[in-house]
Amino acid sequence: MSAQPMTASKNKQTTTTDHSIGSRIAELRLAKGLSQAALGQAIGVSFQQVQKYERGLNRVGAARLQSIAGLLNVPVSTLLPAQAGGVREEDTNLSLLRAPEALELIQVFSSITDEQLRYDVLSIVKSAARLQPR
Repeated sequence: MSAQPMTASKNKQTTTTDHSIGSRIAELRLAKGLSQAALGQAIGVSFQQVQKYERGLNRVGAARLQSIAGLLNVPVSTLLPAQAGGVREEDTNLSLLRAPEALELIQVFSSITDEQLRYDVLSIVKSAARLQPR
């Protein structure tokens, strides 16, 4: 077996994994109420670079992926796609955040500082959900 030279290609194609990671970054960033500019500044890149990561146009290196996960307060594994055939609970939870109203509800709910008031609001939302026809 002959050794092949290790040359870096500037035209590496992104994969479905890169697109999946980018989507997860975008969903979690929005759930945290962070702008692309704020995320970029925190990890040392431009907001345009964050856009490229989120669209899956550029790959996210391991060190940068770890920085993003730390900033978003999630384990790195949350940003990675599930193993073949497996569906993770995080996948189901993240899909719930795709509705714009869900993100807004989370952002507003998070701004309530009174613990009892948060509990009461949660009770109201749960009651409203039970009133909906199935």
